[in-house]
Amino acid sequence: MNAPLDRTDLILSRRGFLRGAGAVGVGAALADRGSAVEPSSDKKVRIGIAGGRFGCAFQWHEHPNCVVAAVADPRPDRLQALVETYGCKQTFPTLEEMVLADDLEAIGVFTPAPDHVRHCTLALEHGKHVISAVPAAMTLEECQKLVDTVRKTGLTYMMAETSYYQQATISARKFFREGAFGNIFYTESQYHHAGLEELWFEDGKWTWRHGLPPMHYPTHCTAHLIGVTGERLVEVSCLGWARDDEVIRGNPYNNPFWNETAFFKTDAGNAFRVAVYWRGAHRGTERAQWYGDKMSFFFPDPNGIGPVVVRQGDLAEIDSGGFKRAANILEPYEQPEWWKTNLLPEPLRHNSGHEGSHTFLTHEFIDALVHGRRPTVDVYEAVAYTAPGIVAHQSALKGGEQMKIPDFGRAS
Repeated sequence: MNAPLDRTDLILSRRGFLRGAGAVGVGAALADRGSAVEPSSDKKVRIGIAGGRFGCAFQWHEHPNCVVAAVADPRPDRLQALVETYGCKQTFPTLEEMVLADDLEAIGVFTPAPDHVRHCTLALEHGKHVISAVPAAMTLEECQKLVDTVRKTGLTYMMAETSYYQQATISARKFFREGAFGNIFYTESQYHHAGLEELWFEDGKWTWRHGLPPMHYPTHCTAHLIGVTGERLVEVSCLGWARDDEVIRGNPYNNPFWNETAFFKTDAGNAFRVAVYWRGAHRGTERAQWYGDKMSFFFPDPNGIGPVVVRQGDLAEIDSGGFKRAANILEPYEQPEWWKTNLLPEPLRHNSGHEGSHTFLTHEFIDALVHGRRPTVDVYEAVAYTAPGIVAHQSALKGGEQMKIPDFGRAS
């Protein structure tokens, strides 16, 4: 099964993929060849950014084909943060007012998650292309509404999923495309983020994050499989861990769980384990590991182990029980810093948020609009990342019942 082919894949395929210990200096090696992603057009996408928190974390003002023409946030301090970040003078107190502006072609929706579908569909219905923060939706009905609106308007929607462009995920996607894994039969992904309750309250009031079910924020994990192999998740059994702390009581989601662990089946019959934990004695991480019959690849471990490749070996060894087994080969992997390479326009070749992913997300959306192509994480990919978590939480509420995940289709 093939993953969606993106410009990163095309460029790297042309130049060859250097990996393992031989990847030292790969950024320079690629950059010296010249860039296939430098702007080939004078087009300037005029974008409006809504949401002065996460909305300030991107590089729209650095992209040679983009102009930040408006910003919006109801809070004056966050509106000012947008103004200072992007040097934009046209301001609006709300997204609802900003989408009425005739001089905007696109809207960045970085508002609270429960508002994403409402804001995205509003922008699309007013003729604006949209990039949105994660998750794409909060319910299966919202997933369908988002897909239907994109189909009806014919406009572009992209979800800004950072895990798709983590440096190790880019490497994993290349390994997969080159057949290095052989057959991936099992994948694990973890999003461990203890301490989020600090964001549950602001000025003595609940925020949208208060008690958010962990599996309602699944995309940092689901992107590690779907965004590499192109598989879809079709069934799930999920267990939640609850502790009756006062801080979680009365949350608007009626969610009892701090942590949720899901076991998915893919449409290729493979297994995928996802662990989203808000609490516990663990170190924060967004990581994955892919197990193949020829090769496996492991993200850096938060406890200090760097990225590694395990290859199938021809030798044998004796295990602790005295039995012979294959002596597979462990290789340290020197992770290329893909953001240094000509995968990005020159002004964006610097490190950015979420392991270098933000400049890639910035470029992917703008480049897709400039060239009239489908972005990597389009609406079908976005709901394929999002919906499995919604169903997984339903499973957890039913004690781990095996449940089917709806299919919202693929781009034609």
